[in-house]
Amino acid sequence: MADITVTELSDELRQAIAQLEVSEGLEKVGIVTRVGDGVAWVHGLREAGYSEVLEIQTAEGVVEAFALNLMEDEIGAVLLGSDQGVSAGDKVKLKGEVLSVPVGEELLGRVVNPLGEPLDGGPAIKSKQRGLVEREAIGVMGRKSVHEPLMTGIMSVDAMFPIGRGQRELIIGDRQTGKTAIALDTMINQARQKTGVVNIYVAVGQKLSKIARLVERLKSEGVMDQTIVVATSPSDPASLLYLAPYAGTAMGEYFRDNSKHALMIYDDLTKHAVAYRQMSLLLRRPPGREAFPGDVFYLHSRLLERSAKLSDELGAGSLTALPIIETQAGDISAYIPTNVISITDGQIFMETDLFYQGIRPAISAGLSVSRVGGAAQTKTLKSVSGNLKLGLSQFRELASFAQFGSDLDAETKAQIERGQRLTELLKQPQYQPMSVWEQVVSIVAVSEGYFDEVPAAKIKDAQADLLARLWTNHKAEMKALNRGDKKFGEDKSTAKIVKDAALAVAKGFED
Repeated sequence: MADITVTELSDELRQAIAQLEVSEGLEKVGIVTRVGDGVAWVHGLREAGYSEVLEIQTAEGVVEAFALNLMEDEIGAVLLGSDQGVSAGDKVKLKGEVLSVPVGEELLGRVVNPLGEPLDGGPAIKSKQRGLVEREAIGVMGRKSVHEPLMTGIMSVDAMFPIGRGQRELIIGDRQTGKTAIALDTMINQARQKTGVVNIYVAVGQKLSKIARLVERLKSEGVMDQTIVVATSPSDPASLLYLAPYAGTAMGEYFRDNSKHALMIYDDLTKHAVAYRQMSLLLRRPPGREAFPGDVFYLHSRLLERSAKLSDELGAGSLTALPIIETQAGDISAYIPTNVISITDGQIFMETDLFYQGIRPAISAGLSVSRVGGAAQTKTLKSVSGNLKLGLSQFRELASFAQFGSDLDAETKAQIERGQRLTELLKQPQYQPMSVWEQVVSIVAVSEGYFDEVPAAKIKDAQADLLARLWTNHKAEMKALNRGDKKFGEDKSTAKIVKDAALAVAKGFED
């Protein structure tokens, strides 16, 4: 579609523009000069602002769009839906409002599109409040340092790469390596542990069958009551895929600004960037690296900056983000992955090789990091997981080295055997998030050497026995441990209970 100036328009269109200027003026009214691929070019509307809603009056009714390109003579408007009924010569008016979506408690338990319209067959959403799709992030003075844990229930995450309320932790890896599974388990854990955190899952261009399965799972786990699902499929226009994460964030900000806590999951921002590239190229913005526009970094930074832990003056609410990025052949140095890594406060890297070895969740101990770290960990878990990441990274290095030589000293052998047990311990089935006391007890049993006599292949059985034994015989102590407010070992009697139980379990598993 070539750029067209007013002088190059057809006589009919120029006549229509002239008439419009005389009758209504071109400040608040415009005319469509050309349309295609979900983008309408509008002459006039000199008072239009960025992201403002426009109403195109077609023969079939009013079609809404929003202004994305503001130029001297014309506006590039992105249509919110199909461009079927829109044609050159249609009159365009300003709606007088910036793009917004319904927000509030009424959305809980619902599946909606990025405009807040229901997709679950339920009644229309009657929300009294609306949130701006584009909104400036809270400034530094309105924030507080991240210090409250957001427990995922996944031992390898909570122990090694803790996530705090208000943090942005990227989940990155190749397709089909369990990225969504981590996000889903985190959502389930919020309901299991009764944390009161609201989940908002944003599906950007995901297959509808996948979204339907996810919603069914959330319902069966009893999580859907405190969850909002914002869904878009690959068949939706690029404008809806572009809006989905912003709309979801506006819904999350409602809870954050009302002294509550919300968790945002963007699945995934790779497809979001591709949708934005499509829109930008159609709007004739100059392409840069990999044909992405120059502001693709700003696209994600202004989205993720909205996640924050608010100061006490602003109500101390929080919005935590778990963006997902899909890599190709594990290349985390590609354009979009490096952009999002530099915006977030750490990443959980899913390694394909580990996944196919049966180590699931397939989290790489070497490439994953949390830049908030221990500040967002419970005292109990922090006291037992200090050397876990280092030990696991060293073991993986030693294990690859040990393949080439059999003459290993006793210390290296012991380190490899401990690493094997630790690797087995950190395997965790999906939909089975663990509470704080279960994680602490399991880590202590292996890292303190109580399970050294248990064969590596039987570690999960020994762990299950230990947890069952402790919960049956020492429920009160385990509930106290679950609060996580003391270092493990401060209460000598609890530490002794765990040690005795672990050694008794290990005795039953000796070869």
